[in-house]
Amino acid sequence: MSKTGTGKQYDEEFKKQAVMLSKEIGNAATAKELVIPKGTLGTWVHKAKAGEIDTGWGTRTPEKSVNIAQRLQVANKRIKELERKNRELEKLNEFL
Repeated sequence: MSKTGTGKQYDEEFKKQAVMLSKEIGNAATAKELVIPKGTLGTWVHKAKAGEIDTGWGTRTPEKSVNIAQRLQVANKRIKELERKNRELEKLNEFL
């Protein structure tokens, strides 16, 4: 006789909250806290990263958002510097 899983069904909001909690305290602690299998939580985290579970806007802390904005600003500045240098090198190449 084959064993059929008891397969609890979790609603999307529970999955979303579990994924957000796992970002804060880790998968193992979240699974223990919510009394769910680590593998199940791992699947949800993987799906959230793939965009299959919408964790919604505002999942980043303000500090992380500022850090990302600063990194983007630095990257944009670096791109402009490289584009300027590229134009200089193209002019020099044409001259030679």
